[in-house]
Amino acid sequence: MDLHSITSFSLFLLLFVFTVNSKGVLGASFTFVNRCSYAVWPGILANAGSPALDSTGFELPKDSSRSFQAPTGWSGRFWARTGCKFDGSGSGTCVTGDCGSGQMECNGLGAAPPVTLAEFTLGTGGQDFYDVSLVDGYNIPMIVEGTGGAGLCASTGCTTDLNRQCPSELRVGDSDACKSACEAFGSPEYCCSGEYATPATCKPSVYSEMFKAACPRSYSYAYDDATSTFTCTGADYTVTFCPSSPSQKSSRDATPATDATPMTGSTPQGSGTEPGLSYSGNGYGYSNSGYGYPGSGSSSGSGSGQTVMTDGSWLAGLAMGDSPRTAYPSCLAFAVMASAAVSVMFSFVYL
Repeated sequence: MDLHSITSFSLFLLLFVFTVNSKGVLGASFTFVNRCSYAVWPGILANAGSPALDSTGFELPKDSSRSFQAPTGWSGRFWARTGCKFDGSGSGTCVTGDCGSGQMECNGLGAAPPVTLAEFTLGTGGQDFYDVSLVDGYNIPMIVEGTGGAGLCASTGCTTDLNRQCPSELRVGDSDACKSACEAFGSPEYCCSGEYATPATCKPSVYSEMFKAACPRSYSYAYDDATSTFTCTGADYTVTFCPSSPSQKSSRDATPATDATPMTGSTPQGSGTEPGLSYSGNGYGYSNSGYGYPGSGSSSGSGSGQTVMTDGSWLAGLAMGDSPRTAYPSCLAFAVMASAAVSVMFSFVYL
């Protein structure tokens, strides 16, 4: 290979590595799509240690969309507020999902339950973790889909209108939302608190089982099974409210983030389907939902919980954007870039 060819190859390599590495710096884009027959007001809450996105709350008219860029390692949650009334200055409140700021922007405040939550932790060179949670109740159908990523990248969410199936004791207003049993009754066995604060003592209730049957891929109570957390690497994500016709990708069967082997010895869940989403699983695993990530969380706190994997390892601090695979890709990219730079330098010296 002559000197000119070496120089051209080195420059190409530099450009390629820079392009790949810049994707890691940018993280992922989140696109919000409203398929509801009415406007919704999405709320965005970044977890502790993650920067706020360009907005923390905005109006999304029906049949419209809006996108945001999140940096690598970002973690946080999204939800839809409904029945909102804001004046010209942006002051107002919402019937469901209100964040208590009194403004269209939530300004670092979380959603008041009951509310359907989408939760994300973007990897820093490794896997992203994401889920849709009904631990804080339900107010609107929602699905999450990943595109352009590596891995299974399964779609997840709840396409069923739980407000129409909600028991009277959990119902809010004129079927505006459906409370969780914890929110409705406050009992430790429903909230997985006190003596029920472990996966061994906190079991699914008749209410969480109702949620799970309707939305098999969503978290239904604090220590839900391993069919509810999903992973993807290097993807962009679409969060769709009131999905009328989920994409074909949504129907693909996929394995969630943790193996479906039961971790608590609970009765097997079996299998089922909901429109656009498929499900299979064989029991309740330990996923520290509601008290840390991966998993779902209550709007009252974020935490840095731990999730036990089937091989006995721990994923800790994911709420702070940590990842099981972090440094290796970045180091490799740096090494390749440095090598290419040296090659370019020597090429010019010998010209």
